[in-house]
Amino acid sequence: MYSIKDVWICSWIGLCSTLLLFFGQCALAQIRYSVPEEVKDGTVVGNVAKDLGLDVASLGERRFRVVSETNEAIFAVNSDNGALYVHGRIDREQLCQGSGTCLMELKVLVENPLEVHYVVVEITDVNDHAPTFPKRKK
Repeated sequence: MYSIKDVWICSWIGLCSTLLLFFGQCALAQIRYSVPEEVKDGTVVGNVAKDLGLDVASLGERRFRVVSETNEAIFAVNSDNGALYVHGRIDREQLCQGSGTCLMELKVLVENPLEVHYVVVEITDVNDHAPTFPKRKK
């Protein structure tokens, strides 16, 4: 028989888990990668499944995927091998409006049982603008 205290603790843990799932953006990343802007589609950023210690053989049936909060999915995962790869053009200036550090926060989901993992990808700057030099007056 469970006591009232046991039921209350289980309810509290369930509530906290649910809140973390919905408001998990505040959580620290479990994994952090870095990729330069404007790399080709298909460029591998890292192997999320390997870095999380997941069973690669079960990824397909567990619906291993990246959940994006934007309409444009810039990153995706390969459910056969667990690799996180670039799935669209990365324009750092457009994504981060010229801020100093450009970080993309991703949620990686695995179902049955449900797991939510947080990944941060830093988009590094590529000097793609030609320098300009003012003309000196003599």
